[in-house]
Amino acid sequence: MTERPLPLDGIRVVEMTHTIMGPSCGVALADLGADVIKIEPAPAGDHTRRLPGFASGFFTLFNRNKRSLAVDLKTADGQEILHRLLGTADVLLENFGPGTADRLGMGWDAARAVNPRLVYCALKGFLSGPYENRPALDEIVQFMSGIAYMTGPPGRPLRAGASIIDILGGAYGAIAILAALRERDRTGEGQLVKSALFESGAFLMGSHMAGHAITGEKIPPMPARRSAWAIYEPFGTRDGDQIFVGITSNNHWHRFCDHFVQEGPGLAALRDEPGLQSNEDRVAARPRLVPVVAEVIGRLSKAEAAERLERAQIPFAPVVTTEDLFDDPQLNAHGFLVPSRLPSGATTKLPKLPLEMGEHDLGLRMEAPTLGEHSRAVLAEIGYAPAAVAELEARRVIVAGP
Repeated sequence: MTERPLPLDGIRVVEMTHTIMGPSCGVALADLGADVIKIEPAPAGDHTRRLPGFASGFFTLFNRNKRSLAVDLKTADGQEILHRLLGTADVLLENFGPGTADRLGMGWDAARAVNPRLVYCALKGFLSGPYENRPALDEIVQFMSGIAYMTGPPGRPLRAGASIIDILGGAYGAIAILAALRERDRTGEGQLVKSALFESGAFLMGSHMAGHAITGEKIPPMPARRSAWAIYEPFGTRDGDQIFVGITSNNHWHRFCDHFVQEGPGLAALRDEPGLQSNEDRVAARPRLVPVVAEVIGRLSKAEAAERLERAQIPFAPVVTTEDLFDDPQLNAHGFLVPSRLPSGATTKLPKLPLEMGEHDLGLRMEAPTLGEHSRAVLAEIGYAPAAVAELEARRVIVAGP
């Protein structure tokens, strides 16, 4: 625990979410210092604790710095626990399917009646409109927002390689919560705020929409796009790897020619060729320039090309895998990967919230909790006597950790 209070110290968040969208919003608030109490369904807990394959890391990453209260909300006693907890909360965060929160007795109207100062954040598939009662998932929305169309080659729409819509929707939810808390400072009243997957996906597509409106042209998928720059793609290296090179300015072009002339003697002439002195000139000459750059980079190993490009101050990126990130020098230099406990008890390094805020350490304060790890402590904080907690546990209204 840091000695200096974190930015959201003193804010209590009741989180009733699952999978990625809701937990990613909650973990942002938790990392910033909020007391996030994750409500898990008793007796089984959050289903993401048990997901296999690529989803096996969801719970560990998105539920750190939170406390777990496991309660059966289908019982009258469970709903009483929730209402008492909401009376102490600043924020309620939920991402249930359409209508579920109301059926559980904790929709906006019910929650506001319990606590008029509550900021209620509903994270949904869609905002208000004809789609609002549809179920949605990240991948569904990647297709219906145009993200998948723009990602894959023509005729082969492809989802992005991470749950970008879930995480963006969660981030916008956190922004809305912070804005509503600021407004509450002025008015004394809470409010309902919403963030949604589809509208987040549409926002990502906004620049493409603007481009179509300006040019009148159909926007092709990114692999088939008309590039704004002549050199802006991955190139093969001598050792069978790849490195992305972005030459986006006149200075980049001149520096590339200067620093790589040893591998491509013809670059000396290309550097000062009158017809290559503007970005537009080079884009027009792209069919001639791309093979030249490919030949130059192909004579170097990935490490040699990276060293030369960095020295030349040209934007570049080695093509990396998930596993490569664990040893990335940038992420490791100042602790942006923090040791985190896995369900097996082993530890790994996982990314912190991608922010710097003054002298604050927005790192790990609590590991992702075990099921009901904090049930007894939270119930004590809202006025339940030890005997009452023991009785609720015996009747399986709650699950309490060790």
